[in-house]
Amino acid sequence: MKTKLWVGAILALFVLYLFASFSSSVAFLRADEPLAKAIGAAAFVLPVIGVWILVRELLFGTRTQRMARILESEGLLPEDTLPRTPSGRIVKDAADADFERYREEAEADPGSWRGLHRLALAYDAAGDRRRARETMRSAIAAFMDSADSRTRGNA
Repeated sequence: MKTKLWVGAILALFVLYLFASFSSSVAFLRADEPLAKAIGAAAFVLPVIGVWILVRELLFGTRTQRMARILESEGLLPEDTLPRTPSGRIVKDAADADFERYREEAEADPGSWRGLHRLALAYDAAGDRRRARETMRSAIAAFMDSADSRTRGNA
């Protein structure tokens, strides 16, 4: 719940920024000088890109959570049992050893969103955030193509 409150606060600040940015661009567009109009047109692009990024990230998060809820209901969501350092970081050697199991599972059934989701979590635990997001995007694409996305609702 605490995380959702933080996300909500950040979203509210982002929407405030988008509103201010959009308002500024409109003010520049209404000015008489051509240079001001050019600045307004260029400044208008930033809120549009911001909205696109916001929607993309929100869809990524909601779809990832939806898949995790399905995996949890099926008893397939990996438990966080990896050993940690005193600072709370996952021990890399343990994460790397655990990773192999999920890599083999995903390779055995490359079209399975379940295997890809679990592999993405293993990448994340191993500290490879770029591959984790890339693999999660593949899992989302496979999920959206599957019957689970249409029949399970918001399970």
